[in-house]
Amino acid sequence: MRGTRALTAGALALTLATGIGWAAQASPSQAPAAKPAQARVVDGYQIVTLPNANVPNFQRRTLSCPAGKRVIGGGAEAQGNGAVLVGSFPTPDGKAWVGIGRQDGYTSVGISVYAICAY
Repeated sequence: MRGTRALTAGALALTLATGIGWAAQASPSQAPAAKPAQARVVDGYQIVTLPNANVPNFQRRTLSCPAGKRVIGGGAEAQGNGAVLVGSFPTPDGKAWVGIGRQDGYTSVGISVYAICAY
């Protein structure tokens, strides 16, 4: 249609997420200024680390959250020449984070694990 702009899925998501609404989309020059995002506080937020240690290739290193807390995110790092991170994921019960790696040409690999924990 001539003179009509299509509303893309991305623009719709941005519009709804910022709270501007449908009317602002029809006339962008009339749209109110977007409000800055406010940080949300997570109770008991804490980052815990399991420092680098050499373990046999493919051996899991597991880092548990402190008592009463659950994992809300995490990661792992494989260190060494030819090191490859094979896995980085939460445990099924959500209380810990797992890191797995291997190192080409060696029988062991350095693995560090990080967990973001909260209540």
